[in-house]
Amino acid sequence: MNHYAGLAAVLALLAASTPSLHAADAAPPPMPIVTVSAAATASVANDRMFAWLRAEADHVDPAQAAADVNARVGKALARIKATAGVDVKTSGYSSYQITEKNQPPRWRVAQSLTLEGADFASIAALLTKLQADDGLVLSGMNFEVSRETRRKVEDALTDQAIKSWQARARNAARALGYDAWRTGRINVLTSEPNRPQPMMRMAATAMAAPPPPVNVEGGNTEVGVTVSGEAVLEGARTR
Repeated sequence: MNHYAGLAAVLALLAASTPSLHAADAAPPPMPIVTVSAAATASVANDRMFAWLRAEADHVDPAQAAADVNARVGKALARIKATAGVDVKTSGYSSYQITEKNQPPRWRVAQSLTLEGADFASIAALLTKLQADDGLVLSGMNFEVSRETRRKVEDALTDQAIKSWQARARNAARALGYDAWRTGRINVLTSEPNRPQPMMRMAATAMAAPPPPVNVEGGNTEVGVTVSGEAVLEGARTR
């Protein structure tokens, strides 16, 4: 009885495994996949301006140096806030002692300001006054494309890049001898904006002559979108 029961179990196991073996043998071969990339770029006029200024003072008395800087920064802030369309924030404060041979120790205090806006001419005129009238030092300027403008440009470039990607996928399928293809996994990448950074350079607190007027030219920024992904080749081979 045990012998027949064991034989029946073996036959049942073979019967259960047979369909899966046939299914594996009947499975279609995997379709070939090609990876295709396409990009679209545009040169976009910068519409946002950044400027960095600082007030500096040297004095043997640190309290006097701090008071001098605070007074100049306060006057500058009032002037900036009275200018429409210009955003301002304080971006740094430092105080340290300077010692030189055969000279009494003194303290240098510095306070930085960051300006941002879209009216380049207005900011340029403001920078000239802040240097000439309020004694601030211009540390640097930079320009970028605003977030709103960048988003609109990237949306248009994405459409262009996708159409270019589709054309390349179609050409790849045709070149490899397939009459059809479908989209697999796709990645859409945008170029990261370069965040403006101050160009810090030290300058003398006292100048022999007033600074010249500030002239600005915003220039352009390259904005790009890249589409890459899989084109799954299918259909009958044409050759």
